[in-house]
Parts: sequence; C-alpha cells; structure tokens
Amino acid sequence: MENHSTEIKRSISQTIDFYKIYRVFLSRWYWILFCVMFAVGIAKLRLLYTKPIYMSSGSLKLQDAAQGVNTSAASPSQTFSYTDKIQAESYTIRSNQVILDAISKLNYKISYYIVGRINLTELYPNIPFKIEIIRQDSSNFSREQYQVEDVDGSSFTLSNPNNLKKDGKKYRYGEVLSMGNMEFKIVTPIPDRGTYRFNFNAKEDFVGRILGGLNVSEAAKFTNVMSLSQTDGNATFAADLLNEIMKSYIKYDLIQRRMSANQTAEFIDNQMAFIDQATSKSGNSLASYKSSNNITDINSASADVVAKLSDYEKQKAVLKLQLLGIERLAQQLVSNYNKADINLDLEGDFDPMLTGLITQLNKLFANREDMSAQYNGNSAPMKSLDNQITKIKDAIKNNVFSLKNRKVAELEYIDKQIATINESIKRIPKKEQQFVKLNANFEVNNKVRSFLSEKKLEAEMNAAAVVPSASIVNPAYVNNFSIAADSGRTYTYAILLGLGAGIGLILLVRFLNPYIYDKETVEALTQTPIIGVIREFPSYIDKSNTQALSLAKPKSVFAESVRSVRTNLSFMASHKQSKIICITSEISGEGKSFVTINLASTLALIDKKILLIAGDLRRSRLHHAFGIENKKGLSTYLSDQNTLEEITVHDKTHKIDFIPSGPVPPNPSELLHTKKMKDLLVQLTASYDYILVDTAPVGLVSDAIPLIRESDINLFIIRSGTSQLRAANIPERLSREYGLSNMAIILNAFGNDALHSNYYTTDYSKGSGNETYYYSDYSGYASSGYYDEDPKKWWQFWKSGKND
Repeated sequence: MENHSTEIKRSISQTIDFYKIYRVFLSRWYWILFCVMFAVGIAKLRLLYTKPIYMSSGSLKLQDAAQGVNTSAASPSQTFSYTDKIQAESYTIRSNQVILDAISKLNYKISYYIVGRINLTELYPNIPFKIEIIRQDSSNFSREQYQVEDVDGSSFTLSNPNNLKKDGKKYRYGEVLSMGNMEFKIVTPIPDRGTYRFNFNAKEDFVGRILGGLNVSEAAKFTNVMSLSQTDGNATFAADLLNEIMKSYIKYDLIQRRMSANQTAEFIDNQMAFIDQATSKSGNSLASYKSSNNITDINSASADVVAKLSDYEKQKAVLKLQLLGIERLAQQLVSNYNKADINLDLEGDFDPMLTGLITQLNKLFANREDMSAQYNGNSAPMKSLDNQITKIKDAIKNNVFSLKNRKVAELEYIDKQIATINESIKRIPKKEQQFVKLNANFEVNNKVRSFLSEKKLEAEMNAAAVVPSASIVNPAYVNNFSIAADSGRTYTYAILLGLGAGIGLILLVRFLNPYIYDKETVEALTQTPIIGVIREFPSYIDKSNTQALSLAKPKSVFAESVRSVRTNLSFMASHKQSKIICITSEISGEGKSFVTINLASTLALIDKKILLIAGDLRRSRLHHAFGIENKKGLSTYLSDQNTLEEITVHDKTHKIDFIPSGPVPPNPSELLHTKKMKDLLVQLTASYDYILVDTAPVGLVSDAIPLIRESDINLFIIRSGTSQLRAANIPERLSREYGLSNMAIILNAFGNDALHSNYYTTDYSKGSGNETYYYSDYSGYASSGYYDEDPKKWWQFWKSGKND
C-alpha cells in the first residue's frame, strides 16, 4: 500500500479559522460529555469507597530549662541547633514508652463500629452499648470482630462477620459469653437502628496505627517550636491521642531529667563513704600525736603553712574526683554501654557542652532501645539513629580528651605547689613537722567532706527543682475535614480530567485519521482545481443507483450541489461543441458511477443530448440503474461482435442514451487502447452534446488511461471519508505524466460532520494563480429553510418539519 504523507503543502493561501476549530469540538460534544460523566462517576465511586482520613495538629515549645537550681549546667539548646534537637526529640516522642503511656490514658480496650452500606465506621469516643470484661488474658486473646444486632430488647444475636455462611447465635443481655480466651457480657441494650460490631484490643495493637500517622517536624526554621500531627480514620481519636502523646512526652522528659540529677547525688554518696573514713582516720592520728608529744598548738608560721597545704590538697582531691568521673565516662563510651551514668559537675568547671551531649546521648540510647522492638538493626531508622549516636559519642570523646588533659595539667601544677610547701615544712622544727603534716591531712579531708556534703545537698535540690524542657503551645483539636478525599477538589479534578480526555479523544481521532473530509484539505494537498462539492445523498442508495438516476428530491441540497457541478462543467473546454467527459477515481467505492449518473441526469434536464458509456470493462454496474442486462455492450463492440446501434440503449424516461460495458473481456486494457475506441469517441461527438465515460479506478488498473488522454474533461472523484490523503495527489501526477490540462476534482458525499474538517479557510484572493471555480459546500445552509426537508436543529423539536 502506498504510504501517504500527512504533511500539508499548501498550494494556496489558507488561514486558521477559529470558528472551524470550535465546530470540530462542538461536533463531538457528546464525547466530551460522556468523558466528563464517566470521570465524575469514577470520582463518586472513589469518594464512596475511600475511607476518610482526618488530621489533628498540635505544637510543643522546647524550653531552655536548666538542670535544677545549678545554673552552671548547660542545656541541650546550647549544644545543638533547634533543628537537630527537634529531630532527636522526635525519636523520643515516637518511642514505645511514650506511645504506650499515651494509649493507656484513652478508652482503648474495646472498639465499636457501625456497619454502613459501603464502609465500616469507628464510633470512638461514643459507646453505643456497654460491654463488661470479666476475664481477659493479658495478651493472648482474640482480636477478631464480632457483629451484634438487637432482637427484641432483651436478647441479641452475635456472629462472626467473616463467616457469612453461619448465622449469628442468640444471647440474652447480661449473659456471660466465653469466647476468644476471655469472658465478657453485654450489659446495656444494643440500639435497634443499625448493625454494630466490636472487638477487644491491647495497648500494643495501636502502636502500628499510631506510628503510621504520627509526624513530628520543625514548625519553622530556627525556632524552638516542634509541630506534631496525627492522621487517623477517626478525627476524635487523632486529637485525643495527640494530646496524650504530648503530655506523655513531657512526663517522660521530666523523669529523665530528674534521673540525670539523681545520678550526681548517687556518685557523691559513693565518694562520701571513702572521705568519711579518711577524715576519721586522719583526725584520730592527729589527736594521738598531740597527746603523745604534749603539743597543744602550732605557731603562726606553721599555721600558714598548714592552711596553704590543706587548700592545695583540697583542690587536688576535687580534681581527682573529677578525673575519676571523666575516666568512668570514657570507659563507658569505649565499652559501648547503653547509657552514660556520669553527669557530674562538682564546681561548674566542666565544659558546658559536655552536659548537653551526655543528656542527648542518654535520650538516644533510650530511643534505640524502644525502636529495637519494631525494627531490626539493618533498617533505615535504626541506621539513622546509630549514626546520630556515633556522632555524639565522637563529640563526647573529643570533649572528654581535652577536658582530661586540662585537669591533668592543673593537677601537675598543684603537685608542684605542694612540693614547694613540703620543702618549706622541712625548715620547721622536727617535732612540729609531723604535727603540721597530720594537721594538714585532717584539714584537707574535713574540707573535702564539707565540700561533698554541700554538693550532695545541691544535687538533691536540683532533682527536686527539675522542670520539663517542653510545654504545650497548641493542644490538638478535633478536625472533621477529611484529607483523604476532598469531594470538591475530587469532582473538580474529575471534570477537568473528563474535559481533557474528551478533547484528547477528539484530537487523537483526528490525528489518526488518514482520510479526506472537506475541500480545504484537498485544496491544501493539490493544485488541481475543484469544480464542485456534491453533498451526501439524502436517503438510502441501493446498489443499482436507481434513486440517483431519477434525481430524487430535486429541491434538496444534494440536487443543488449536483447542479453547481453542471454549471462549472460549461466553463471547461468551452470551445468544444461536444464534450467528452471521463470520470475516474483512485479506487472503487468512491462514487464514480453515482456521480456519472447524477451529472447525466442534470445535464439531461437542460435539454442536452447525453450519452453515458460504462467504460469500466471489468466491474461495471451502471446497467443495473437502467434495468437492463449486460450481455452486450462496449466490449462486444470493440471486439466486432455488435454494432453501435445494437449496443446503444435509449432511455426515453430520463432522456439519456446508454452504452453498457458488456461481458468482461480477457483483455480489457488492450481493447480500450485500440484505434476503434478512439474512432468511436470521434463518431459519437457528432451526435451528442455530452459524452460521459465511467472508467475503471486509476489507482487499481491502467484501463482508464487511453480514455483520459482522449477526453475533453477529466473528472477525478474524491469521496469524503473514504478517499485517503494520497488520492489528492493523483490528478496532479496524471496531468504531469500525460501532459493534461483538463483535470478537475469533485468532492463527493460531503456531509455536515465537522470532526475531521480542516481548520483552515482558503483565501482565493491570495492564491497561486491557478484556475478556480466558484462552488459551495453548502455548509450551514442545509437548515436555512430554502431547501426541501431541511434538517431541524436538536433544540427545534417543536417544529413540524414541513417547509414554512
């Protein structure tokens, strides 16, 4: 099959007609309407079968609350940006400990549902009927749903909705039911206005549901406000749960802070026992020495030495305590403990960053322990948390290393000062030297004991004065606006999608269309002139074309379009007294015979002597229109079997003479190329005004070529909706190959369907100079009231249909 190019090479000036574009879409308005209705129907089904999802929101403010009354302790806000802190705290909020504590504050043990036509609706917080649990295993009990319906106000039926083949069993209110490894009874009557279901829950059953809808984020950049949201199919449950989660988080944070403060007191208690023993021992030694040596006091010089020595020894003892805490913390980090127990700052000399880092690390350890119950070690959340723990550990290690070096340097300096004082003691009389040392040792132990006692009291006060590091800014409220499927937005999108689909369908059909539908398309594809557009026949046409021969409905648009072609024929070969007109097309089925009969009929109406020749010797059907047999005709004449008079049929009713094609010969193409055929045409021109020859299609066989070369006028038929785009190039090619200047095109069976019409309008004033003929396609005039049986518009249903 010959490929055709859809690229239009315009031989004449054509401009875009926006009204035609409008008519293209208007012609298939019902396609668009159907697509819109279909899309709206799908949207409605989606809304019906989509369970609503509601979102409730709240916010927490992270406060820079100090660890008790000790203002020297650093807060986490000094360590991290709020973005990092909020990200770390989000793991705490999502921990099992916080979530389970929040669930325990709700009425979670029994869930009630009402059965709708499509969806199952949870009734929380409403309790349509009361169920009393008598005995229930802590974890091993059935979670399946039970369906109940009231029977007569004193009894009810209970069934398993998953077992549709089994009817519900009848029970009485207050009767103890044993099923699902538990015992319970329905105390109050079930409302008779619907079918209800219920199931029993444990706190752990809600964890997945809650974590799937809980979202924690930073409310805004560089702020200390944390935004929380909870999505759920029940709006009230989402709001109540979110409020309880925020309260549980604050409670959990307060417990952790107090635990951190208590760690300092516990560490001091451990050291106090050793210091008490050392103080008692040094005091006893001093008293014994004084008694045995009859020394009651020392001179002022020795007292100054003792004061300096005891002061330096006290500083040394405190430094050793701090180094002990640092060493234990370093060992925990190296040993990869799950908790850092040391959070000690005896004199406020610790780096403020260290306290915040340790607090943050302990929270991350707690979060990891909670998350390990839900995720494995290779999961993305666990890896992310492990990365945070590793980074904080590295920061603590660097801080501890630098702090330890600083404390060691201070200790070395104090040791040098103590060594200097010890040298000065040697200058004191020998009897007083030992007394000075014992007295200095007692003073040091006593001062360290007093110092630790003060720090213990301060730590206990800190633990009692700890306040939460977060407060609720905006509590969660019930939001009954579903975010799962916004009906207004859904219908809007459905309408837009339907419009797009309808318009896209029209464009797709046009894009895939390989056929010619209107004259503008033909004019854009070829320079061969069009002498007329014949409208669709107003009724059914049988295979014999008898209706066309009788020229039914002479006042119809169809008849007028044929007359327009007849008029333009008079301008072609106007110098000829008798005209031979050859009618052909690309393929069969494009209306050659139909056009030939109609032209012959209209020419006969103006008293022209007409001869119609069936020049298609292979497959002619013209003889059916005249109601004669095809036993003799052109083929028998050219093969010298019959004379011209014997094959000519005189139809006096329609005033047309007709030569049938005759039996199909073995060599139709050769017969038409004979000199006898040429002589026949010359002979006939002396007797007729118009000789119309219906030939074989040129796209299939070459039989028509000798007739085309001998004709005065060659008409090429293009049928709207049947002829493909390549057909428009054939007349121009024939003219070029055979040197013809008498080719013209007739567009046949043109209708009012604008779907495939060209959206260009031809501007003949800016044409290429080729010969043009005036004709009309009668678009828009069919219902003007000027023709017989004008079609009514769909909205003119009240009109009778008769001409006014």
